[in-house]
Amino acid sequence: MKVLVLNSGSSSQKSCVYEIGDALPADPPACLWEGKVEWVDDQAGYAIKTSRGDTVKDAAAVTSRGEAIQRLLEGLWNGPTPAISSPSAIDVVGHRVVHGGPHYFEPAMVTPEVKSEIQKVSAFAPLHNRAELEGMEIVAKLLGPVPQVAVFDTGFHHQMPLAATTYPGPYEWFEQGIRRYGFHGINHQYCAQRAAQVLGENLNSLKLVTCHLGNGCSLAAIREGRSVDTTMGFTPLEGLMMGTRSGSVDPGILTYLMRRQHFFDEKLDDVLNKKSGLLGISGISGDMREVLAATRNDHEPATKARAQLAFEMYIHRLRSGIGAMIAVLGGIDALVFSAGVGENSQEVRAAACDNLGFLGVKIDYAKNAQSPMEEDTDISATDAAVRVLVIHAQEDWMIARECWSLLRKQSAIT
Repeated sequence: MKVLVLNSGSSSQKSCVYEIGDALPADPPACLWEGKVEWVDDQAGYAIKTSRGDTVKDAAAVTSRGEAIQRLLEGLWNGPTPAISSPSAIDVVGHRVVHGGPHYFEPAMVTPEVKSEIQKVSAFAPLHNRAELEGMEIVAKLLGPVPQVAVFDTGFHHQMPLAATTYPGPYEWFEQGIRRYGFHGINHQYCAQRAAQVLGENLNSLKLVTCHLGNGCSLAAIREGRSVDTTMGFTPLEGLMMGTRSGSVDPGILTYLMRRQHFFDEKLDDVLNKKSGLLGISGISGDMREVLAATRNDHEPATKARAQLAFEMYIHRLRSGIGAMIAVLGGIDALVFSAGVGENSQEVRAAACDNLGFLGVKIDYAKNAQSPMEEDTDISATDAAVRVLVIHAQEDWMIARECWSLLRKQSAIT
């Protein structure tokens, strides 16, 4: 079975193709083909590679997001990096859908009803849900009536206890669907399963805190393979300090800005989602690599000070969040770092763990300094009571697995 996965972002599109046989492999296989397009204004940059080792990088002027994605996908069967003979070779297409709302949490075949529900909750994750709906339309245009599957980032957190999901406002909020949904669930679930594999333990016996640290950041407290708490909430804006997102702030700040500085609707949303976090504090970038470089390089003292403050705030909130997750679990067996910052920043991992020694967290600094880490790695010191793991995010593979399982289940029924 050939599975095409689309992972849509607000200004990027990642796609890959997996070939899965009669049984799921224990470890994530290599993609037959993977591509990424990022665009700024009317320019799109493309990067494609295949399992044969072919690579292509290109840029082109585009008139719309849809045109950019269509050009990327057509490279699957045309151009210098084809992986399949024709669009008909794709058996199923899987989409990462950031927000499933109150009704969708299990992977679902894409139908008009499912798309309507995704559209209804687009206001909760406007940077993503609308992009994901557009991806579904483009697939239908290019590939025809191929089965499409929506895999929801909120799904893994669906069974969190009411005490963790309900906001302390009027109970009517909860009745209206205003509740803590959580996000990054696809990767948090994968990290939990993979951690059990790496440790050689039964997942149901483990207490885990998983740290998804990328441009967006969230933590999850996982007990017996289930999410019991997480840092993101009604939207992906709650929780940790992120690349350009503020994370949690005093709601009084928002009412103050609305009353005194006339921040409303798009303006407030823009500040909180795009001009805060590492970028807002450092004034340099939302990219942790550039912030750390600014703390070391020959910058103006004021620039270095702001970059250092941004890093220290990020770590302070990360440590606080980890501590909160451990308290909910009543202990911890393993701490997992994943996603772009979690996998690649030895400084963030070391700083996050340094204050947790009283819990038995202790890392091997030589292992932590390995770069790049090609494989999932246990970076704990040999005498540590709590294991610290670096696990590569595999959202696309998790989506492909869900597509394979859903189609197999449907074919068994019919």
